[in-house]
Amino acid sequence: MSAAVSHVGKIRSSNQDSGYTGRHLFLVADGMGGHAGGDVASAIATKRIAEADKKYESASDAEFALQSALIAANSLLAETVFEHSELTGMGTTVSGLVRVDDQIVIAHIGDSRIYLFREGELSQISADHTFVQRLVDSGRITPEEAAVHPRRSVLMRVLGDVDAAPEIDTSILGTAPGDRWLICSDGLSSYVSDDEIASIMSSTPKPQDAADRLVRKSLDHGAPDNVTVVLLDITDDPDAPLARPELVGSASQPLSFEAEVARRPLNLPTLLLHPLKATKPDPSHFEPESEDYLVELIEEDKRRARRRRITWLAMVAVAVAAIVIAVVLAYNWTQTHFFVGVDQGRVAIFQGVQQNVGPIQLSSVYQSTTIDIADLPSFQRQSVETTISADNLQQANDIVARLAAASEQ
Repeated sequence: MSAAVSHVGKIRSSNQDSGYTGRHLFLVADGMGGHAGGDVASAIATKRIAEADKKYESASDAEFALQSALIAANSLLAETVFEHSELTGMGTTVSGLVRVDDQIVIAHIGDSRIYLFREGELSQISADHTFVQRLVDSGRITPEEAAVHPRRSVLMRVLGDVDAAPEIDTSILGTAPGDRWLICSDGLSSYVSDDEIASIMSSTPKPQDAADRLVRKSLDHGAPDNVTVVLLDITDDPDAPLARPELVGSASQPLSFEAEVARRPLNLPTLLLHPLKATKPDPSHFEPESEDYLVELIEEDKRRARRRRITWLAMVAVAVAAIVIAVVLAYNWTQTHFFVGVDQGRVAIFQGVQQNVGPIQLSSVYQSTTIDIADLPSFQRQSVETTISADNLQQANDIVARLAAASEQ
């Protein structure tokens, strides 16, 4: 059982995603290259790779065929650019899988993702071919920092006219009845958390309903990018009918190379990619895995880290200064108050307030008297022992005068 859904999102004007569910093959492609390139790239790649949708004798045969299909799609994209120069720089991610009995064959390039939902747990199977993922893998930044990194949209590997022999990740994994496989573009994975995805996967038995809910969840989060979802449920019914092949997204529409050419510059310094965490599209680009480019980006990341550290220290310094000023002002305010109390068995005038803050005393003896606390009548003595507040120094002196008179009676 399988399902495929693709949506343009709430901001993009065209859908550059493509998806395919077949009898044995399932894939998602996320195109890049602006108005006239992304949709073409993902559609061409998807339709070419879909030709590999057939039954294979072994998982190894399927792995070779799937990898070969991606390489062939890459060559076809290069040929298309040669014939249509206005498409220069177009490319696409591809994440696909083929089921061979109780095994799943995976081929992947780019930042679309393959997940496995098994026994209530969601696991990301594919690895993002992005610059920030390279930094995470090398320990230079954390996954949390990668989510807000300004270079988070830089892809290091794609299919297109940029690399004649792209490196494609392939693997063979076991699968079992009850497993649910999810392939999606980053329009889902960048805006819907893993916990939300897992919750929908576990609570929605039918693949089509689950796919629809996942897309709606992305729309609920604003869906600034195209979003495409392909789901495959592994069942234990050997007689279950095979799904009818279905294309979604740009691959389901007729190819058109010229509709948007007038709006696209012929020479782009960089490619336009989908953003990962922005609320509206912003430009980013693809760069092949060159050491010079990686070094430059790493140095830029270090400069950003230094700027963040300086900004953080400045904010801490300002906060500390504000706290110190507040403490000084508060202490000065306490010293405008007076009260009458006991000091070494005699009545005394204190400056400050009766309360203390931890070990910090907020009052001190301002003036001692010769009035012995024992000479005071019981009521006055208790009042002094619990302290008598005064609005000012003159009022405190008046209180002392009355106590002196009482002690002589």
